[in-house]
Amino acid sequence: MPADPTPSAHLLRLLPDVVVQTDARWTVTYLNPAWQTLTGHAVADALGRSLLDFVHPDDNPTLRSGMPVFRLRFADRAYRWMRLQLQPETDAADRVVSRQGVLIEVADVTEQVLVEVRQRFLRLLETIDGVVWEAERGVGNTFLSPQVERLFGFTVEQWRADPGFWRSRVHPDDLQAALAIDNAAYDATHSYAYEMSYRLITRSGEVVWVRDLCRTVVEAERPNRMIGLMIDVTRQKQAELELLRSDERYALATRGSNDGIWDWDLRTDVLHVSGRFNGILGLDATGPVHADGWHFLQSRIDPDDRARAESAYRRHLAGDSPNFSVDFRAWHGSGRLVWVNWRGVARFEDGIAVRMAGSLSDLAERGSSYDALTNLPGRPLFRDRLDHAIALHREGLAAGEDAPAQNHTTMFAVLMLDLDGFKAVNDTHGHHVGDQLLQQVARRLENCARAVDLVARMSGDEFNVLLESVDSAEAVERAQQIAAALEIPYRIGIHTLTSSASIGVVHCTPRLVTSDDYLRAADAAMYEAKTLPFGVCVLPAAV
Repeated sequence: MPADPTPSAHLLRLLPDVVVQTDARWTVTYLNPAWQTLTGHAVADALGRSLLDFVHPDDNPTLRSGMPVFRLRFADRAYRWMRLQLQPETDAADRVVSRQGVLIEVADVTEQVLVEVRQRFLRLLETIDGVVWEAERGVGNTFLSPQVERLFGFTVEQWRADPGFWRSRVHPDDLQAALAIDNAAYDATHSYAYEMSYRLITRSGEVVWVRDLCRTVVEAERPNRMIGLMIDVTRQKQAELELLRSDERYALATRGSNDGIWDWDLRTDVLHVSGRFNGILGLDATGPVHADGWHFLQSRIDPDDRARAESAYRRHLAGDSPNFSVDFRAWHGSGRLVWVNWRGVARFEDGIAVRMAGSLSDLAERGSSYDALTNLPGRPLFRDRLDHAIALHREGLAAGEDAPAQNHTTMFAVLMLDLDGFKAVNDTHGHHVGDQLLQQVARRLENCARAVDLVARMSGDEFNVLLESVDSAEAVERAQQIAAALEIPYRIGIHTLTSSASIGVVHCTPRLVTSDDYLRAADAAMYEAKTLPFGVCVLPAAV
């Protein structure tokens, strides 16, 4: 009889290759001594831990799905490529109870193994309706899937031969924004995922819209890499552009109130919204169509206001009111609550409501006197101060025809401004950069104001300034100073941004009676300012 009753276990300990066994949940249940020889990790420290703890995070999904090649972390914290073809052991019900295999460093794997892995990967890519790519700065694309020829007309060899090929095919109007995102990815200090949309010129000269889903891979002592998936979204973009063109028909009618437009098919529950609707709710990157209309609306309405909002439009549907209008708090895309007014009217067929349409208005912090992002006063406080200034001015007029000219303190002016190109900042750099830009704008406006003046954030990138104790010439001069101050470049993190402003100026006049009159007049002047070279427009006294 042999001295050792378990010769197989003894032989496993003598093998130069690493033998690995895990349970069904990847917990290591056996390792032979070759594990420590190869990896530097003690066998005792690895037993009872998940094998996935030692695998590079990016390779966890591929190992779990059956791909045998992955990066393993050694005791010196370096990752090396390994191959581990695990064989499952199942119970009577075909449930995996354990896995066993031999771990081999890729340097020792034959060329046939590498070909096998590559072929499996390429077969997987053939099922994807898009172009999978990998790229490095100065090198260009290090990998492209064959779909690039079917979708864009160029062969893989054509595309990879020139490091600047991609940028040469991006539409000139989209190139600057695309390159800004591209360069930011190559200069990133950590791995992250992002996406961008742009137009690409195909080999035939056709212009197609592309949605690029990308990931920056940052690894120590190696240039940043980018991997991504390009998808042709031309049809989707054409539908979006058609809806935007439809929105333009309503632009003049809604500009005075700056409302968002919505159209709801009650039979299919499909809700169509305008860009301004999404902008009010901070959903600029969201599309114009919501397939589950009421669910979408519910997700934006504060839970405490949902019952009241639903009750308002259901009373209209029941015939109790000719239309509906309700104020409620909505969740903004930035995570804060904003007050909005939702109103509309339904169309009935045979006594059944089949469609509703209406508008959404931004009431800009109606529930608070101050804006949480910029710490500036909000719309309610500004309107209160404006109402007070109007009352003082009208009292001066009532005291005598020449009194306003003699009593300088009753004169005032209303400035309304918004930032030119603010949406492009959000689209290119993200809303967190846009929020920081708004904060810096707020500080510059405060620095331009006197103690007697009031600066307020009304909504989005729109600000108002109430100048008190000023004549018309002083108001124009102050507006020009503000315009100059806002044109100075902004430094936000790694970005240097420029953002001028369009400013409408309205000086006190007997022709304007209420705060709404002044705000509408200032809004009209602001839009006129967008067509002027210096970005400042003064409403004529005759208006």
